[in-house]
Amino acid sequence: MRAVCLTLPTNRECAATIAAIGAEAAYAARRFGVRVHLLILDSADPAAFERHAEAVAALSAVALPAAGQMAAGQVDPGQVVAGQVDPGQVVVHHLDEAAQRTFLRDVIERSGAAGPDKLLDLMLPDAVSYGACTNRAFLLAGALGCDSVHRRDSDSAYQLLDGEAVFPIEHELATLGLKAADAAAAVTEDTLDPVHADKPVALVGGSFVGELSVDIGEIRELDPDAYHQVVALWAPTGASEEDRRELVAESFTGGGTDPFTADRAVLDLPDIWRIDMCNVALDHEVYDRVPLPPATATIGSDYFLLHLVRDATLPGVVHNRHIVNYYTPERRTGPGFTAYQLRYAKFLLSMLYLYPVYFEMEAAGGALLDEAHHVRPDVIADSARRSAATDRAENHRRLAALDHCYRQLGGKYAEFADHLAPQRARLLDEAQADIEDFALLIDAWGPLMRASKATPADRLPR
Repeated sequence: MRAVCLTLPTNRECAATIAAIGAEAAYAARRFGVRVHLLILDSADPAAFERHAEAVAALSAVALPAAGQMAAGQVDPGQVVAGQVDPGQVVVHHLDEAAQRTFLRDVIERSGAAGPDKLLDLMLPDAVSYGACTNRAFLLAGALGCDSVHRRDSDSAYQLLDGEAVFPIEHELATLGLKAADAAAAVTEDTLDPVHADKPVALVGGSFVGELSVDIGEIRELDPDAYHQVVALWAPTGASEEDRRELVAESFTGGGTDPFTADRAVLDLPDIWRIDMCNVALDHEVYDRVPLPPATATIGSDYFLLHLVRDATLPGVVHNRHIVNYYTPERRTGPGFTAYQLRYAKFLLSMLYLYPVYFEMEAAGGALLDEAHHVRPDVIADSARRSAATDRAENHRRLAALDHCYRQLGGKYAEFADHLAPQRARLLDEAQADIEDFALLIDAWGPLMRASKATPADRLPR
């Protein structure tokens, strides 16, 4: 039976999201006859973890009908799309950081990779890391024998159509991993150049409706010009004013505001501007070879593989089963506000080093793949290492411009500028170290993934 990993990384209370994602796991098992490993990577505080454990316990009781219930006719046969469902088809793994660390330490040791303590820090850092939490899901999915990883986020929900949840996994499991020529039958539009028809579908994703994906909408309300300046700071060095305007118009808006009414799924080289990491699935042939940047406190650090798939000319499917995005209150006041704005600042600084890698990948195109259509990790690692030598002048400019904009906004934004100013030198150093760490992790990733896939049964996460 095909096994897939539906994962929810979280560092906040999200019992309602766990219930919703459990329903998506059950849907996937019924609809496609797969085994779903529902992997909850929990970095929340102890009280929230206990509420999550209660939500998981409730899931195990209701996620799938027991075989006896089906035999007794207690379940509507119309709900069972793919025949009788084995309750074991949805397996829930709820892991706190201690359990994750035990697993990682074991995998790193068995991999024989150099610098085990450093690797453990990159895989499970003390600070928030969007890339590292997804990398942990990749390794755990390998240990669990999964063919793909399907990621959702804690601050999101599903749209409804006629009272039923609209699950993105419908498109993900219908096409992911298939040869593009075969996946064409499961989409509404096929605009892929036939030259790519023999390549596998490596990525399936949608976006979101609701609030901006980056919590800076308040800036737009306070001062649209300041918003333009703040968002335009992530444009590449030398971008024209027209390019910056287009970037600002496209950034962080997702799938707009129109609700879901009917399916649309396009097979092509994926338009990654229409994909968000709360609504994405990746085939193992991609993440088996290249991880995500493990940068800490940096939003957007988990989007690298989307660029890699597109630039390497691997097919993808972009659909409109958009997830509902919402914000949690702590992002907008006090320490939560300061932490989130710092993550945005670090995102801007990370671009200095990521853009050269993106440009090299785009120029290489299909040369990023070997004869079997597999990504060549050594090419990516070499590019990241070269990027680390990029002159920092642009990042000095970014920090100065951000400081100016925030002081113009006044209030809590000016207070954040005061908080940011003495940290500039450290943040500049961290941005360079982050790209160097990424190259290091790519070098170690092959041995780590092989060790994970060889995890003995008695050491698998429960």
